[in-house]
Amino acid sequence: MSDGERFKERMEQLSDAGAGVGGRWGEDVEQFYAARGLGARTGFGERPAVLVIDMAIAFNDPAYKVGADQTSAVEAIAELLPVARRAAAPVYYTTTAYHPDGRDAGMFARKVPALLELQLGDRAVEIDPRLAPAEGEHVIVKKHSSSFLGTNLLSLLIEDRVDTIIITGCSTSGCVRAACLDGVSYGFRIVVPEACVSDRAEGPHYANLFDINAKYGDVMPLEEVLQHLAGLPARP
Repeated sequence: MSDGERFKERMEQLSDAGAGVGGRWGEDVEQFYAARGLGARTGFGERPAVLVIDMAIAFNDPAYKVGADQTSAVEAIAELLPVARRAAAPVYYTTTAYHPDGRDAGMFARKVPALLELQLGDRAVEIDPRLAPAEGEHVIVKKHSSSFLGTNLLSLLIEDRVDTIIITGCSTSGCVRAACLDGVSYGFRIVVPEACVSDRAEGPHYANLFDINAKYGDVMPLEEVLQHLAGLPARP
């Protein structure tokens, strides 16, 4: 089977799986939001990039307090990354890590003491090997929920002339949501492939996907994002 045939087959599988954050809340809720002007689609711009949030070993291993089994999202992101790279879409990673005394964690760690497991230099904060960064891709160390706060992510996006951020990773209700909110506030188009984000519990996951789609970005089936990236002209 050729690469093109495998790609087409995977598109059909994903379509049959029935992604989408919509009907979960009822038609009346969807109609109410639409009537009030919430949830307009912004779509893709001309220069997309992928942001992989906190897919570190600790977050993907239930043995850690911050961890959960996120195999499904890991596999979906692993499918997205080579397509993005072929389209020369920049890929950025974040990991959350602190000094042993935890002073750089601030109020965040007071609210979520489990974060103190994440220490600089420890294997736990390395990116999951299944999603290993390619040569030249940036891994940004952050201290707060937002990938923007106190980091150089914004300057990297500007330098790479990005206008659309495809946001992936965890957790949907925390760091993913924070990146969506700050990203749209900085003027970027936000796209969230639904299969590529995850959380510790289903309720917060779907509630925040609904809210992101209503206010901050476009929550899309993964196949729609893959098709868009695959259709971009190849760049060196």
